[in-house]
Amino acid sequence: MLTVATWNVLHRVHADNWPEEQSRASWPAEPERITRVAARLSERTEDVVAAQEVSGDLLTAVRQALPAGTLHAFPLPRVPQPRDGVAVLADPREHLVLLVRGGTRQVAAEAFPEDPGKGLLAVAVAGTLVICTHVSSGERRAGQIARLRQLIDGWTGPAVLLGDFNTDRHVVADALGEGYAVSGLRPGALPTRPRTTGSKSQYIDHVVVHGAALGSVSVEDARGLSDHNLVKATVL
Repeated sequence: MLTVATWNVLHRVHADNWPEEQSRASWPAEPERITRVAARLSERTEDVVAAQEVSGDLLTAVRQALPAGTLHAFPLPRVPQPRDGVAVLADPREHLVLLVRGGTRQVAAEAFPEDPGKGLLAVAVAGTLVICTHVSSGERRAGQIARLRQLIDGWTGPAVLLGDFNTDRHVVADALGEGYAVSGLRPGALPTRPRTTGSKSQYIDHVVVHGAALGSVSVEDARGLSDHNLVKATVL
């Protein structure tokens, strides 16, 4: 059994460029928000925690707060730039991150060619391939999910895929095809990405397994720390 979680923690530059009013209103001071997000990540009890949109400032705070375990981080080649030219971060680079209890081996880390701001970070955890990913919306998604499947299909053991797919579970399941199980939530569950406008799904963060089974899946309220809530699951 493996316990996992995934959380898009909201890069501050994206919050400013694409105004996320709730997060900015709840935590207007970015250093304070970073401290709280780092604490929440370091206190997780899951075996593996995947995080997307991790700024360089937040990555430093997580490293300082993490009591034990292994941290893997991949800096994506696209560095978010504030539209108003006002720098709020000392290190604005954006990372994919995996926090793992116990020993691990990095397997792959790459940006998707269709979008240098999205990509994957994969590690081996006791024979299981665990991938943190952030997938683009729209037409670029197909090639990116195909690359994720290629990586998983080439693995000889079970695999777990964690991340922000920017679309609902049915689209992800159809793109991956047979042999993949995509997390579903009970009616009334908290949205993984709450929103009050637009037609885009509010359930875009998923846990996917191959060669394994999904147990319980639930969503935790981020309480304004991010525009996404945290998704956690048990893999059997």
